[in-house]
Amino acid sequence: MTDCDSLFDDANGHLALGELEEAIALYRRCVWLDPEFFDGWHALGLALLKSGETKEAIGCGLQAVTLQPNDLLAWTALSQMYVRDGNIPEAEAAKGNARILSLGGRVAR
Repeated sequence: MTDCDSLFDDANGHLALGELEEAIALYRRCVWLDPEFFDGWHALGLALLKSGETKEAIGCGLQAVTLQPNDLLAWTALSQMYVRDGNIPEAEAAKGNARILSLGGRVAR
């Protein structure tokens, strides 16, 4: 298990206990150590959304779909982030990509 995996597991534990600040700090460390760590970006985005940091959550969500453009959950989460931000056109676009993936298609990137 790498340092990043260990930090990610610890962050998930904090998140499960409702300790958002601790989880966010550890997720940030994960993506700092490994900028290509999809799970870290995805989890960081969701934790930030939960803590009300919507703009930063969107940035993390965009990084996640850039790393794995055919991940259904990443597009769904990004759509939710845009809805929370009030950006309905972008939310609909992300939802459209999620719909394509749910039907077995792929998102061209």
